[in-house]
Amino acid sequence: MGIKIDTVSARKALDPRPAPYFQRLEKGAYIGYRKLDEASGTWVARWRDEHGKQINHTLGCFDSFDQACKAAREWVKGAQGGVTEVVTVEEACRRYVEDRKVAKGAATATDAEGRFNRTIYGTKLGVLKLSALKTSHIIDWRNGIAALDDDDAEDPDEVRRAKDTANRYLATFKAALNLAYRSGLANDTAQWDRVETFKGVGKRRMRWLTISERKKLILAAPKALQTFMKALLHTGARPGELANCYVGDFDKAGVLTLDGKTGRRTVPVSPEAAKLLAASAGTRPDDEALLVRADGKAWTRFDWRDGIQDARTTAALGDDVVAYTLRHVAITEMIVSGGIDPLSVARLAGTSVAMIERHYGHLRKDKVAAQLAKVKVL
Repeated sequence: MGIKIDTVSARKALDPRPAPYFQRLEKGAYIGYRKLDEASGTWVARWRDEHGKQINHTLGCFDSFDQACKAAREWVKGAQGGVTEVVTVEEACRRYVEDRKVAKGAATATDAEGRFNRTIYGTKLGVLKLSALKTSHIIDWRNGIAALDDDDAEDPDEVRRAKDTANRYLATFKAALNLAYRSGLANDTAQWDRVETFKGVGKRRMRWLTISERKKLILAAPKALQTFMKALLHTGARPGELANCYVGDFDKAGVLTLDGKTGRRTVPVSPEAAKLLAASAGTRPDDEALLVRADGKAWTRFDWRDGIQDARTTAALGDDVVAYTLRHVAITEMIVSGGIDPLSVARLAGTSVAMIERHYGHLRKDKVAAQLAKVKVL
């Protein structure tokens, strides 16, 4: 009868030695226990291939024989498919970066490494063994990249861009995993093949409202919401920034202080906006909300979201009209109707010049082209 290592008492009875004690799992496969001293030991798996070559793999420490057997069987299954080396997800990604350096050059490798640095290296997903990687792990990782805070989640374009970014990260991650498979480090590609990209997020699509449509939307809303929507149109601020404003943040001389994702900023407002905000502030204390609901309480994102949903339905404007549509309209009008330069628009809207140029630059080009058409040189 062979040596038994399947119980705690059996393992305690063994003499410590460098060589493992093996017990057969199945044909060609064994589970081994290396007893280091009277109190501890590590587990080892062994597999004999069709040519009789024996391959050992250290499994590590486990609390029970059953856990060790499960790990051993998983490794043997991989070994039978040609996978004898155990790597983590992070190690697979690092190999991909090295491969890109050789195959595509430093720039491509640097881009991939940057994505892995931000989302894989040093994370729970990164230390996971590649053989243990599941579809659910990858979906959670993808969704985490696409996740936004409450304020940005109200902006359809922010949502689109976040999902588009997640798609690009997923493509790079899948490429690394596929290389691991081709290199014999994974049995198959099923776990990541099942993970799909977000659909319809590659191109920016922002709803535009004509002046007539803006008026229809506002007239379809209750008075308090009308004020809130007008403030969005007059300032180009984010809904959450306006909702967080206090009476003391507004100077009746025509200056408003906003606090949002890019920090606090103090911006001038138009005479019409100043008139609207002054009427909303009235004589209330500085520590009260500047824009309030009909019941005098501050707006929440659920309030304006639901209110605008009702108003757009009444105005027959379609379900792509949201609070951020009004911000988009405001920024567009600043550029087209107002002729305001990109730097000033960026400061007013609390964003970057790069974002203004990327998403609204075509409007300036169209305007310049129209102006150039009037220039007579011959």
